[in-house]
This record gives sequence, C-alpha cells and structure tokens, in this order.
Amino acid sequence: MNRTAEVLIEALPYIRRFYDRRIVIKYGGAAMEDETLIHSVMQDIVLMKYVGIRPIIVHGGGPRITEWMDKVGKVPEFVQGLRVTDAETVEIAEMVLGSINKQIVARINQHGGKAIGLSGKDANLILAEKQETQITDENGQKTDVDLGYVGKIIGVNTESITALDRAGYIPVVSPIGVGVDGQTYNINADTMAGEIASAFQAEKLILLTDTLGILRDLSDISSLIPTIHIREVDQFIEDGFIGGGMLPKVEACTTALMGGVYKTHVIDGRIPHSLLLEIFTEGGIGTEIVR
Repeated sequence: MNRTAEVLIEALPYIRRFYDRRIVIKYGGAAMEDETLIHSVMQDIVLMKYVGIRPIIVHGGGPRITEWMDKVGKVPEFVQGLRVTDAETVEIAEMVLGSINKQIVARINQHGGKAIGLSGKDANLILAEKQETQITDENGQKTDVDLGYVGKIIGVNTESITALDRAGYIPVVSPIGVGVDGQTYNINADTMAGEIASAFQAEKLILLTDTLGILRDLSDISSLIPTIHIREVDQFIEDGFIGGGMLPKVEACTTALMGGVYKTHVIDGRIPHSLLLEIFTEGGIGTEIVR
C-alpha cells in the first residue's frame, strides 16, 4: 500500500473517535520561537479543526516576559516553577501575553483557520485570587512564600469560549485572570490549560514542552516514561522524576483528569507536527498521564 494511504488509513479511526470532541492544547516553549515549528503547530491546529475536532489553545510566553523584564532591569524569580510577580511584572506580563496572543491568532488565520483571541479577563473567563504557596526545606519545615500577583483559579466561565466554538472559531486564550475586585493576576499557562480542560471535560489535554516527556533520568532520553497513572504521581514527585517546571504541568494534568478529562499528554513540541503524531497515530509520543 502507498505510504500516504497507510498514514491516512491509520488516522481514520482517530478522526472518527475525536470528531466533535474538544481538545485543549497548551502551546509554549520552542514551538513558539522556531519559525518552522510555528508553522507546523498552526497547520496541525487548522487540520484538527477541518476534520471536526474542536481545539482550544492556551498559550504561554514566559521567555518573552523574561526578555522584557531584563529590558527594564528586573531579575526574574521562580518558586516551584511559578514566576514571582510584583505589580510592575504583572503589567509587563499582560502586555507581552496580549501581543503573543495576537500573533498566534494571525498565524492560525494565515494557515486557513479562523481564530479569535481572548484574555482570561474577557467576560470574566478566568476568575482568580491570590495564590498562597509554601516551600519545604530539607528538614521538612514549611515556609510561606509571597508570589505577588500570581493567581489561583477559582472559576472558569465557559460562555465566551462556547460561543466562539459554536460559531466555528478557534479560541486562543492568554493566561491572565481577574479577581472579584478587578485585580489582574498572572496565571501559569499549564495551570490554566488544565482548569479549562476540566471545565469543558475535554477529550484530551495536550501540553507542548521542550522535553521528550517525563524522564526517569534527564540525561538519558531512553528513560522516557510512556504512561503514568494518576495514583503514581505523588511517588514520582517524591522520587524526583517530576520537579521544577514540570510540576505545574503534571498538576495541570491531574486537575484535568480529576475534572473528567479522558487523557492528558506531555509531548515534545520540538518535533514537527507533534500534535498530529500524538492524536492520529497508534504509538503517540511523549508521556501520557491517565486515570
């Protein structure tokens, strides 16, 4: 059989299975910076829409926020993968993320899709409050840490995304939230993607990263863990396989699964057409976290 035909035949059952289902994609990392990868991701998203899947895009923008902080002489600080955000930093984040959002929308439209950008502040899409965080030292002592205007999501109002979806548009959401008092909060993009996936009980949550997935040994690509059950997550964190910037990603997956999402995936966005490989092939790529 012709190889092209084989690929299409392999994809057919997945197209049938995921038709009219929502898939939430967290878009970030190298796939937002490398021109070839940008085109690859946009093509994947538009193809998904044309075969009847209903994608929702949540994007990051951490490196560009850091670039702007450098320009104004601010030193980035992170705690457990979350950016410490003072009043000036939250203004920078909102500005940068708004610019990125428009760029992604333009790219999707350029590739034949119809996208509309949203901030989490639009129509009170993402309601948030100040996130309280603790760190634990080597002696097991816990200390409160003030992350500033980093938000904890307390509500997702799905009406705006639903309206865009019904009208045939691809929603593209930037990770900014708003408090009941109108305060702007910087939200971790992985966290937001997990909460939105949960709110819609999406078929899948897919997180694009700059790693193959979750590894037992970061220096050994053959140590990729293909499947993790949600009951194993705490042990993997304790064993040190999950830490740093991977923590919010795994927590997002856990949130999504507990909210009714069928499967979650951490995949390598540096691989061209990684979304199509994950969704439409039998083997998939990266690490899946399942119930």
